Amino acid sequence: MAEDLKLREDGTFKIVQFTDLHWQNGEKADQSTRECMERVLQAEKPDLVALTGDLIFGAKCKDPRQSLREAVRPLEEAGIPWAAVFGNHDDEGSLKRRELMDALRDGHPHCLSEPGPADVEGVGNFVRAVADSEGRAAFALFFLDSGGYSPIPSIPGYDWIRRSQIGWYRSEARRLELANGGAPVPSLLFFHIPIPEYEQAWRTVTCYGHRHERVSSPNLNSGLFAELLEAGGVLGTFCGHDHVNDYWGELAGIRLCYGRATGYQTYGRKSYPKGARVIELKRGERGFATWIRLANGVVLDRPRAHRPSRWF
Repeated sequence: MAEDLKLREDGTFKIVQFTDLHWQNGEKADQSTRECMERVLQAEKPDLVALTGDLIFGAKCKDPRQSLREAVRPLEEAGIPWAAVFGNHDDEGSLKRRELMDALRDGHPHCLSEPGPADVEGVGNFVRAVADSEGRAAFALFFLDSGGYSPIPSIPGYDWIRRSQIGWYRSEARRLELANGGAPVPSLLFFHIPIPEYEQAWRTVTCYGHRHERVSSPNLNSGLFAELLEAGGVLGTFCGHDHVNDYWGELAGIRLCYGRATGYQTYGRKSYPKGARVIELKRGERGFATWIRLANGVVLDRPRAHRPSRWF
């Protein structure tokens, strides 16, 4: 496993979020994805890469294990610690989530992903602390498995983050809080499928960035956002799934952020280049800086604002 995560000497910590690579079998489109990743990593030089699901398009992979290895090779070659959660397409091929997690961890010394507790639903629920110079947790990074598709026929659509996962999050947040002298540790959460509050943010507060498709969240709200509010300390959440959305909006002090789709093997939009979201944390500051780095090198650090026409 890779070394522990630490703040830089200036107290900052930079994360690059890649999402929806949809790697298949190494075709030309996959090579374009690789080139995009390499350009972003070279330009940003992050301390961590977060992959928020659909690393591979499982149903179209001849060998999902090999496709997964190829998808993360740019990260391993760069020697950068990375952590990944799965999306709804990763396990549609011959490998299930447990087998994919084994493949992620096997032979990848910079991988920080873990399968998570056996009594918590999903595969890939884990937390990583970012330590300060004295070894204390300056920030906590939570990764949650948002599942695939609804298991209940009467509630069609996508899966949701389950109650056992929410309970695990609260327990881990509390553990970190106690170790921090009773104060919540500033935290970020990463998962694939947006929670329903992403739609609420777009409709009710000023958002920044693009929304070119509807929010494909679950049709059941399992209460994760309420738990984040009650736990305190959460600065933001980061998802993927909707390939032509990259906006963020703030609800009750929590910034709900989309990544920027990275993969060329899947749908997109003309004049909407592939890229990545960049997140920069700084010790002692409430909040974080974030921007989009496109494959062509352009940085979008002043996203357009959308102000809702109706309030609910």
